[in-house]
Amino acid sequence: MNKEVSAVLEKKFEKYAEELKLLVDKKSVRGKPENGFPFGKDCAEVLDVAEGILASHGFKMNNYGYYAGDADLGKEPNLMLLAHLDVVPEGDGWTRQPYSMTQEGSILYGRGTTDDKGAALVCIYAMDAVREVFGEPKKGVRLVLGCAEETGSEDMEHYFSVRPTLEYTLSPDAQYPLINIEKGRFAPFYEKKIARTDKKVRIERICGGVTPNIVPGKAGALVSGADRDELAKLSSDTAEKTGTRCTVTNEENGVYVLFEGQTAHGSTPELGVNAQTALIKALAQLDTDLTETLRFLEKTFPHGETDGESLGIAQGDAESGELTLNFGVLSFDGEKLVCNYDARCPVCASEMSVVKPSDEVFASAGFVSSGDNQLRPAHVVDKDSPLVKEALAVYEDMTGNKGECLAIGGGTYVHDIPGGIAFGIEFPGKDYHMHGADEFADIDEMLLTAKMYAQIIIDLCY
Repeated sequence: MNKEVSAVLEKKFEKYAEELKLLVDKKSVRGKPENGFPFGKDCAEVLDVAEGILASHGFKMNNYGYYAGDADLGKEPNLMLLAHLDVVPEGDGWTRQPYSMTQEGSILYGRGTTDDKGAALVCIYAMDAVREVFGEPKKGVRLVLGCAEETGSEDMEHYFSVRPTLEYTLSPDAQYPLINIEKGRFAPFYEKKIARTDKKVRIERICGGVTPNIVPGKAGALVSGADRDELAKLSSDTAEKTGTRCTVTNEENGVYVLFEGQTAHGSTPELGVNAQTALIKALAQLDTDLTETLRFLEKTFPHGETDGESLGIAQGDAESGELTLNFGVLSFDGEKLVCNYDARCPVCASEMSVVKPSDEVFASAGFVSSGDNQLRPAHVVDKDSPLVKEALAVYEDMTGNKGECLAIGGGTYVHDIPGGIAFGIEFPGKDYHMHGADEFADIDEMLLTAKMYAQIIIDLCY
């Protein structure tokens, strides 16, 4: 690492926590479009805050209709640094204020401290320090700050409709050492109308998962006409077999059965316990209008299975690993049942090996496909590309750890950007509670990341 730049960064980082708090204290969760703000007022305001921070570091931000902003160091940029300022909702379980950043020693707590406001600020510091030591680069650096990464990257669709991609793209929105392969994704929705008969026991509604990429931690159903004690015994036995918890409570129109498991990200469903599949296993034992349909779902998505074997789409390759599947969404309103699964697909996956068999299996059970059920292809960057080699070399030199390429089931901000890779910001073996309660960042690690990004800028742009 260049010693002068390192020293400048260490000095400048005295203000890092103060400036990060300005960003974290803005609850930049996507809202409804209003007054020219495509992702709501809060996401627009955090971009304004970032513009002020950039200005204090001597950079001018261009605002693209509050979809995203960018700022350049030098002319004719060839390196893009891509981060986002929107965050996921806080959820439950916080022991500190999610939108009022607090510091305890070197640890900074708050939503976005790691994902991805802390990372965005790191990029500003890296650019600032390099410029202070070396002046203008031969090839420029462009920092892009988006406002809708957490909700599908609609911000980048707009941004790249008016601005070009660059030769190199790095995003500090994942983990170290480096991600060069992101699996493809197939997350179809299917629905089925349920014919009502005069059966005594009725399932009035089902409230399962609502987000495709989250393993459902809770799933419940309102059942009428059933013996409460028998239903409680059936549910308890199912909970014991599935490693879940259940409660049965009386309601005005029947008995409500609630199963609780363990949430996890949809790209790693094996780390969760799916409450939804446990609920289905219990409800399928009842004699109702939904029995045949629920038994189909139980057979297609057996509790604990996460590889798509029973659906007929299990596959994998040495390059990117095995397909993973999360049965993420289920709802029934008394007339229509809607369900969804989220499959993270290896490089070898195709329409013929994933989409076609899935559609055929669901059609055989009376379901129809709804929505835009397209296979999103995998993102692959050659491990011998100049950017990959550069980033890994810097990582090894500055951490003393082995640099290697990773393939993941999750998608990062660079998934649709040719040649783009994710580099940091999470270090191996550490849980930063991203998307969970008490998300945090370590200011010492952020400084190390700033130094690594600064060195890459030096090597590629000067």
